[in-house]
Amino acid sequence: MHLSRNLRTWLCGSSLLIIVTTQAQIGRSVAQQPDPVVTSIVREATQNSQLERLAFELLDVVGPRLVGTPGMNKANEWAVKTFQSWGIPAENQQFGEWRGWERGISHIDMTYPRLKTLAGTQLAWSPSTKGKAIEGEVITLPDFKNAAEFQQWLPAVKGKYVLTSMYQPTGRPDHNWEQYARQESFARMKSERDSLVKAFDARFRAIGLSANSLPGKLEEAGAAGIVSSFWSREFGANKIFGARTQRVPSVDISLEDYGLLYRLAENGMAPKIKVETSSKDLGNVPSFNTIAQIKGTEFPDEYVILSAHLDSWEGGSGATDNGTGTLAMMEVARVLKAVFPNPKRTILVGLWGSEEQGLNGSRAFVLDNPAITEKTQAVFNLDNGTGRVEQINGSGFVHAYDFLGRWLQAAPTQITKDIKTTFPGSPGGGGSDHASFIAAGVPAFMLSSLSWGYFTNTWHTNLDTYDKLIFEDLRYNVILTAVLAYKAAQEGALVDRERRVLPTTPDGNRGEWPAIRQPRRTGVGY
Repeated sequence: MHLSRNLRTWLCGSSLLIIVTTQAQIGRSVAQQPDPVVTSIVREATQNSQLERLAFELLDVVGPRLVGTPGMNKANEWAVKTFQSWGIPAENQQFGEWRGWERGISHIDMTYPRLKTLAGTQLAWSPSTKGKAIEGEVITLPDFKNAAEFQQWLPAVKGKYVLTSMYQPTGRPDHNWEQYARQESFARMKSERDSLVKAFDARFRAIGLSANSLPGKLEEAGAAGIVSSFWSREFGANKIFGARTQRVPSVDISLEDYGLLYRLAENGMAPKIKVETSSKDLGNVPSFNTIAQIKGTEFPDEYVILSAHLDSWEGGSGATDNGTGTLAMMEVARVLKAVFPNPKRTILVGLWGSEEQGLNGSRAFVLDNPAITEKTQAVFNLDNGTGRVEQINGSGFVHAYDFLGRWLQAAPTQITKDIKTTFPGSPGGGGSDHASFIAAGVPAFMLSSLSWGYFTNTWHTNLDTYDKLIFEDLRYNVILTAVLAYKAAQEGALVDRERRVLPTTPDGNRGEWPAIRQPRRTGVGY
């Protein structure tokens, strides 16, 4: 019989201790004495799952949840009402404010040399054309030797739409080339693309601007609008972020339509487009975290936190970033309320706002609630797609294996058998909301999911929609997280928070634990 082995490398000070255990040894006692609460969790999560209904309500009805938009407000209100319908007290807690913006229709049409409606949308916080469809010629950025040449050219943008993204030599993703192209053809394409990237980057260095600062300069010079195409290197996927203009529209269009305009412009055809955007600037509006709690019976002032961010970008409906984390954590709370309504510790659900602009909601929560932060047993965070959890890192806490390993043992083997763990691991520096708690010394863990093409297909793209969800994997995550939360809530005492000594950096400096960072409590765009 082949026994899989979990190897734990333990760093404590300068000592190195290696502990080897086998899955058979770990699971033996659990198999002999099945936990009735775990059995009930599995039954409720599988036989009475609400994930599909919740996904429909959040993703199809509410839709995308950009900070500062009515969609985000609707999501906060929906989450509170949903928790309350399950008998779980919930509220929206304001942590700041943001520039309010409401999306309107976008029309982007090529009018010359032929008529064609282009696939694209206005970027978040893009200014409106105020009810008009504004037509103008499309131009590309020339090569500039220096900033003086750029300044000399700049008046030429007046009344024009400027293409500001690099022209892509192919619209086929690399995996498609790898499958069908000859090796030498694939190599030539990559070489050509690398040359274009270098030339494009050199152009910005020559003029002393970045891709983020260029739109503002073009706007000041009288450009009619900014046209970009942030291809995600996957069929049909573009990343949709925020506008960098204050008065003229900024739109992102598909790779194929962007390439069409670029080739026409470069070949002297002087293409024209007509753009209409009808968004609304709403002034500053409040930003909220949605907080729900299942109150503890023995240690009500000690906490287990279920963490996910509720906000999203606006390219799709925010399905996998982070609708999936939100839906799973809400479902975990529902399941626990149904089968284990009286935990020893309080189980708190934090659905954070403005994560996409720098973990603002969770950073504010950590600073605004020191009593909770001081007595949080553990934080479990979901925020990287629709796949089942495949990795858990000990986040740099020396004793993480002792408690997290024990809690994992309680989950069904079918759920945990493919999960890889790293202990003590390293602290997360800022990729998602668990990092806000790690910085404060709270044992917080990212439950990292299988990719399902996350970073190219759905992460911040126009394809991040309901149809990409894998509900079987989400149910696995609900069961896993519910078991971890249950065990953490029932633990006899608060766990040891000792932090590992971090290794030296490549430049010889001693590694430092991530520092607590201030949130942005007011903002515009990014």
